[in-house]
Amino acid sequence: MHLYYTDQFEIPLPEGHRFPMAKFRLLRQRVEQFVGIAAHSFHQSPLSPIEDIERAHSPGYISKVVQGTLTSAEQRRIGFPWSSAVVERARRACGGTTAALAAALDSGGAVHLAGGTHHACRLHGEGYCVFNDVAVAAYQGHANGLIRRALVVDLDVHQGNGTAEIMAHEEWCYTFSMHAAKNYPFRKVASDCDIDLADATADDEYLETLAPALDHISAVARPDVVFYTSGADAHVNDSIGRLALSKEGLAARDRMVIDLCRKNGIPYVVTMAGGYGRDINDTIDIHAATVSEALKASI
Repeated sequence: MHLYYTDQFEIPLPEGHRFPMAKFRLLRQRVEQFVGIAAHSFHQSPLSPIEDIERAHSPGYISKVVQGTLTSAEQRRIGFPWSSAVVERARRACGGTTAALAAALDSGGAVHLAGGTHHACRLHGEGYCVFNDVAVAAYQGHANGLIRRALVVDLDVHQGNGTAEIMAHEEWCYTFSMHAAKNYPFRKVASDCDIDLADATADDEYLETLAPALDHISAVARPDVVFYTSGADAHVNDSIGRLALSKEGLAARDRMVIDLCRKNGIPYVVTMAGGYGRDINDTIDIHAATVSEALKASI
């Protein structure tokens, strides 16, 4: 299996900033220690061409990002102060997921050890998301005839408002988000299917809700590929999650999604999305378990 990484392009952030940028580097270090990982291949995420990003985002917004002319309010909405590193990383996040799509279509599955920037909308970024990597990759695959139909399974604890907004009128792309109802974004954008969960939802209720939902959306979407926006932030000890899943419950969640793909012969692209554990090691454990499930399915 091919794994793509962007952790060498860390964004310099002010002291005390809440975004755990180090998690991507720590995750790759953990994955590199997996037994049998030498059978898989690591790749630096390529730089996404601007013309690919333009399918998902407006030229005006892209120009502001690239040229560094975002207003202070626009930068606050994204959550990062502008820098050339922000531009580089955002483009490589898109490039990594796009490359993972090509690899998945060739071999059945691929992993991006970052990505899942699902809050970025067509005209603006928000929620630590500059460009929407899944939307960019899906558009690129569809425009080039690699895929006819795509399914986005978004299980980050926050609703995938940006992906829903960008893909709202694309009948070939079905968007599904299961998330904490009272969490960010407080103004949701309707996906093709949304499931809102109450605060403190734990393993049993979560998994009992997810299983039939996956059967339903896969039957309706009839996808050529699944983009899985996983997320570690539904964990009980996440600082901004509001749900109460255990690590075992999150691993079972991952297994459900990947088993669905494997049993139905659907290629899958796994992205990491959010994770803000009070202990960063919890976040790394959860993301690493997601990668492990993806790798098991490739054997």
